[in-house]
Amino acid sequence: MASSVFIIFLSIFLSSISQSHSKFLILPLTHSLSTAQFNSTHHLLKSTSTSSAARFLRHRKPPPNNDNNHRQISLPLSPGTDYTLSFSIGGGSNTQTISLYMDTGSDIVWLPCNPFECILCENKYNPKTIPNPSPLNLSSSAKPTSCKSPACSAAHSSLSPSSSSDLCAAARCPLEQIEISDCAGFSCPPFYYAYADGSLIAKLYTDSLSIPTSSPSLLVLQNFTFGCAHSALAEPIGVAGFGRGVLSLPAQLASFSPQLGNQFSYCLVSHEFEPNRVRRPSPLILGRYQKQLGESNPPEAEFVYTPMLDNPKHPYFYSVGLEAVSVGKRRITAPESLKRVDRGGDGGMVVDSGTTFTILPSELYDSVVSEFTRGVGNVHRRASRIEEKTGLSPCYYLDDDSAANKVPAMVFHFLGNSSVVLPRRNYFYEFLDGGDGGKRRKVGCVMVINGGDYDDFGGGGPVGTLGNYQQQGFEVVYDLEGRRVGFARRKCASLWDNSNQR
Repeated sequence: MASSVFIIFLSIFLSSISQSHSKFLILPLTHSLSTAQFNSTHHLLKSTSTSSAARFLRHRKPPPNNDNNHRQISLPLSPGTDYTLSFSIGGGSNTQTISLYMDTGSDIVWLPCNPFECILCENKYNPKTIPNPSPLNLSSSAKPTSCKSPACSAAHSSLSPSSSSDLCAAARCPLEQIEISDCAGFSCPPFYYAYADGSLIAKLYTDSLSIPTSSPSLLVLQNFTFGCAHSALAEPIGVAGFGRGVLSLPAQLASFSPQLGNQFSYCLVSHEFEPNRVRRPSPLILGRYQKQLGESNPPEAEFVYTPMLDNPKHPYFYSVGLEAVSVGKRRITAPESLKRVDRGGDGGMVVDSGTTFTILPSELYDSVVSEFTRGVGNVHRRASRIEEKTGLSPCYYLDDDSAANKVPAMVFHFLGNSSVVLPRRNYFYEFLDGGDGGKRRKVGCVMVINGGDYDDFGGGGPVGTLGNYQQQGFEVVYDLEGRRVGFARRKCASLWDNSNQR
């Protein structure tokens, strides 16, 4: 499980439907931590680093005896791991508000449906941190998706969709109807979806999905397609996939309103691993806005963009190329595998909202760590005990304030001459350790994880991940039409405040 929960509280207004909507929508992301889940900062960091590593390793190495790797998406759903999106499904008196994890690393929307059985879901999440966690009661307006529909093929495999005949056969269509291609009356067979530490079986349905606008009306997407799961393994909460796929939420939104669905961005307010800290909302922006809210200059000039790389094996990923990492005055060239994706789907770095910490292949990671050892390590003692407790490395005891001058700057250089300068708090976390005998000592840890040697893994996949902790304090824009990802330094709390003054 990861370190943080970002909850989108959306007020659902039960009012008349209006088709006149804004060119962009801004929704609040609220960060919170459950004090009941983590008994110490060490426990929280250990849980977070373990989850980040597990997600990455599942990307790299698919499970044995399974040829449908597209469905094997690493997404450990657990308390404190993802963004939670709430909206309404159904129409009229049957409307029900639901909450799903938002994830840029998956490409389908699914939710638990009543009756719902979740195996091994004990302690997977704290219901108090998730609004509207109950399973969905399908409304009378919900309709099963036809086995002949493109959505059915996409759910079963976006790489090599089964033919209509195959899906109709799986749906037990009579042979004579298969022969004349007349199976529209039969529903799509259940599909299997697996994550890093769980899985589910779901059936496809269509119904109305409602999103609130800035006016007292609803933006309603008719015939929205989603998966309805009655059973799951270790997955108690559904997922709103924001990845690159025809069934993702942005893709379906784009079919209704291109100006809303062809671009989205978020701006994560910087936070620490402190459950009692008061946090400002972080804005999630659907659509393209022409200028920075509350500012006179358009944001276009401030963004640095890097192109999206196509991954033939994992087409739902937002893959980008990392050319180098600068630590202090040293520019460290990234291995070729990080700069591009080959025909087997191997290579590149994924920009991922569902992974907390950035992961680099060992060759690059070791070079980055050596620069911290040369700077901080020459002045401060290595905190090996803290490394064992947190899963982070290297960590140092910071017994005086001189560490501030010794922590080197870090810059990520992406393809397209796109350099992103990270604030220090995004990659070097400082906190107080209880120590032995109640003595409290200041500790600092590098918040980047060793992903191992990419040659040791099979199956193709990314060799690096840009985690959401390193994305804090930036507006990260996913320009689906322009096929690029952009980064701009922002005061995210101010961006949210300004959006509320519109």
